Order: sequence, then C-alpha cells, then structure tokens
Amino acid sequence: MAACSLTLSSSLPQPKPSFFGSKPSHLSLHSTSFALKSQCFRVSSSSVSISSRPADDLVASLLSKHQEVAQVANELNKYCVDEPVKCPLIFGDWDVVYCSNPTSPGGGYRSALGRLFFKTKDMVQAVEAPDSVRNKVSFSVFGFLNGEVSLKGKLKVLDHQWIQVIFEPPELRVGEMDFRYGGESEVKLQITYIDEKIRLGKGSRGSLFVFQRRHGGSTNV
Repeated sequence: MAACSLTLSSSLPQPKPSFFGSKPSHLSLHSTSFALKSQCFRVSSSSVSISSRPADDLVASLLSKHQEVAQVANELNKYCVDEPVKCPLIFGDWDVVYCSNPTSPGGGYRSALGRLFFKTKDMVQAVEAPDSVRNKVSFSVFGFLNGEVSLKGKLKVLDHQWIQVIFEPPELRVGEMDFRYGGESEVKLQITYIDEKIRLGKGSRGSLFVFQRRHGGSTNV
C-alpha cells in the first residue's frame, strides 16, 4: 500500500484543566531532517554562526527552522490522499515530535510556569479502531517524582479532511496519587498528510503538528 498521509493533532487541554487511491510520495525533503523530538529539530544545511551577537544568531536560526518545517509540511500536503480521514494508517501509537505552538500539546504543563515544575518525558497519542484516541503526557516533578496526564477521547469524522475529538475529563497520576479533574474538552483537526512514518495536521487555530510513529508500533493495516 502506498503512503497515505494525515495528522490527528489533538491538543491537550489547559489545566482548566485540559490538554491533549494513494498517491506515492516522491517529495525530496532536501536537507531538512526531522530530528523532531520534544519540539527539537535541525536542518542539516543550516549552521549557526556565533558572532558578536550570539543570541541574535540563535534566535534567527530558530525562527528560520520553524519556517522550513512549515514549508516542508506545505509541500507534503500536495501528496495527501483524497480522504485522509479514511486512511487506515492513522491507527497506531504516535510520538508528538513537533508543534508550532509548543504549549498546545501538554497545555499548562508545557507553559513557562509549568516547565518550572514539570519536566516532560514523552508526549504520545494512540489512535485505535474504530474511533478511540488516547493522549498521554509523561513528566517528572522537580526531576524525581514521576507522573502522567492522560485523556481518552472519541473521534468523529466531520468531512473528508476534518475530524473532531471529544475528550473525557483528564486523569492525573503523580506517584501513588491517581484522580480525575475538570470536565470534557474537544478539539477539531484538519488532516493534511499521513504515511507509514509521520502524520501532519493543523488544529482549528492553525497550529501545525508533526507526529512520528513509535518504533515497533502497529499500523493496523
């Protein structure tokens, strides 16, 4: 089966709380490589030159890489299947490796204040047939107490590209504590590309998401 393409970008609600006919792809990503893990990525052709204003150079390099990720994503959109919401490759376990809005996956846990207390380990999304979505953010508190926030949701197809996920109240586990808080939440997502390795998508507010299939994860096809 040729590569299909999509992205279920389910942003994890803020602690309100809330948080989380195939076309062959011959697109060359040139020198842009997705070493995208926990919002980290690199462009092999780009090098940061340290001058008398090293901070300015680093900021410029970071901004240019964001732009390059968006440009590559836009190119990949051209190779998306006609009805990505029906592509069976959406099923499986996925790592959240990039988001143009760093606080979207993880919500308040990824905010400037949240990062003072929570060190993110993994951000994972599992999509199971026929319509189950699970988001999980694993973290450590002050670097030594492990915890996680998880969300279980139900996927609804809105049209050939858009889906909606309605999530149950989040579940928080820290050490021996385990409890639910808050209420239901929902997200609407546009599926823009999917294949055996990655999923791309945009949230209703324009955030770009990149998911990478977990090593050894099943595609259910």
